[in-house]
Amino acid sequence: MEAGTSPLTFRRPVEADHRRIVALVDDWWGGRHLAHLLPRLWFQHFTGTSWIAETADGAPAGFLVGFVSPDDPAVAYVHMIATNPNRRHQGLGRELYQRFCDDVSTRGVREVRAITWAGNRVSIGFHTAIGFRVDDGPGTQRLYGTTAYPDHEGDGQDMVVFRRRLGE
Repeated sequence: MEAGTSPLTFRRPVEADHRRIVALVDDWWGGRHLAHLLPRLWFQHFTGTSWIAETADGAPAGFLVGFVSPDDPAVAYVHMIATNPNRRHQGLGRELYQRFCDDVSTRGVREVRAITWAGNRVSIGFHTAIGFRVDDGPGTQRLYGTTAYPDHEGDGQDMVVFRRRLGE
């Protein structure tokens, strides 16, 4: 079987997954330093709505970390999604999101949100291709060729905010 096309299994993350997932994040994100965005608490307290995809030999192929908002239970948020670059364009990211959306919709969630850096054309294209719309609310500007919130996450951290309605 071709590399990257072997069957995958999907399971909930556990705390013991933290170290091996964090070790992959920067590489999977093309060298961007993002591992600090995944402290251990994500693997302790958000496992019931998060997913890991693994190859037959147990190697991580992708993951999604997300949660239902405690302040607005009709909204869920995907904190991070990543796939092994050798597994891209095979539907894995879409499958991880679908599993997450299926989970949270049974809990009453009606909208899923996510963000990405305004210059990340790949992420923007992926999210819009799977049904997210770019939020163009008050305070947005045209940045890096897309609608984004300037300084959303701090000085110079211009972000695109995505929204996807569930059940429509």
